[in-house]
Amino acid sequence: MASSNGYLDMELLRFTTAGSVDDGKSTLIGRLLYDSKSIFEDQLKAVEAASERLGNAEVNLALLTDGLRAEREQGITIDVAYRYFATPKRKFIIADTPGHIEYTRNMVTGASTADAAIILVDARNGIIEQTKRHSYIASLLNIEHIVVAINKMDLVDFSKEVYDNIINEYAKISEKLELKNVYYIPISALKGDNVVNVSQNMPWYTGKPILGLLESIPLREGVTECPFRFPVQYVVRPQTAEWPDYRAYAGRIASGTIKVGDKVIVLPSHTESVVTRIDEGTKQLNEAFAPQSISISLADDVDVSRGSQIVKSNDLPNEGQQIEILVCWLNHRPLQLRQKYIIRHTTEEAQGFVTAIDYKVNINTLENIYDDAAINMNDIAKVTLKVSKPLSYDLYKNNRITGSLIFIAEGTNETVGAGMIVK
Repeated sequence: MASSNGYLDMELLRFTTAGSVDDGKSTLIGRLLYDSKSIFEDQLKAVEAASERLGNAEVNLALLTDGLRAEREQGITIDVAYRYFATPKRKFIIADTPGHIEYTRNMVTGASTADAAIILVDARNGIIEQTKRHSYIASLLNIEHIVVAINKMDLVDFSKEVYDNIINEYAKISEKLELKNVYYIPISALKGDNVVNVSQNMPWYTGKPILGLLESIPLREGVTECPFRFPVQYVVRPQTAEWPDYRAYAGRIASGTIKVGDKVIVLPSHTESVVTRIDEGTKQLNEAFAPQSISISLADDVDVSRGSQIVKSNDLPNEGQQIEILVCWLNHRPLQLRQKYIIRHTTEEAQGFVTAIDYKVNINTLENIYDDAAINMNDIAKVTLKVSKPLSYDLYKNNRITGSLIFIAEGTNETVGAGMIVK
């Protein structure tokens, strides 16, 4: 909630858009920016000029987000385009993610931090395989709110029957994927119906337009309600005349809250101590919560370094060297069984390798494939991972930060895979 400090302290909502090619993702974002008056005059002039060069009869609002030359020429989105805008009620970061199956990795990247996902459906085509795929990825990434935007309603005469049929069909997908909060909005991104302003062409729809919904949906509160997790990034020891004995452990709170006086355990050593001081920059705090970046001082001289994790004594994470994960493979070189990778988990790193491929997911039909062990770029699979030392982790469904990890190719800093811990 916005505080008395005003604009800078407003809530931030991250959301992603997904849909098939030509469903209107980029046009929707352009309309949001245009109708909410979040475009600079020079940006609008540039888009008007580009639209004229491309032979568009009207201003092509999609060009506000389709930043790559290849996208503008083909009219598709192949990269993740991030845009920022704000209203008097909330700030927003938008990730316009690709619809093509060969860019699944880009969608996973763009949606991984989202609080909400807008899945566009062409009212003329209804639910298609790509709708299922985008919904599956949203489910996989534990996105809290799903907005099904039924677009191009102007091309079906703003028919309530078409809208109702799509809702009934999508409800089956929602139930199968156990999606949490699903909203349905009939829109025309091109004409602006129910994007920022309520449509006069669909009086039968009495809900909020997309912007009104995005301004009002509750943000994920679970990050502070989850158990306290504090991956240590850096040991702070100034050793100056002013601070001769100061020692603290800096990092960003992944989840939960911490107070001075709380009993904690340092992992992996399982050393117990008590929080004596919390600092946020030059400000001393009595309490801190996710996702603040702070430093913590402890009562005891314990062994803490980058990669350690500080947790509360009464709620410990899982620990182990054998972990079951859903992995999205991001690299053109296939995943190899028994090949060594660097596994990066929060601030910790360990060597690791995949010991078994349990199944691959057909993300168009939502079925598991058990007789295909070839994991190539954009594939999603459930695998068993063995790491060289115990990691302290949570399940991804409970904690997105401590429940995720990435694969780095040995000898490089190249990310080749992203994993979500399921067991």
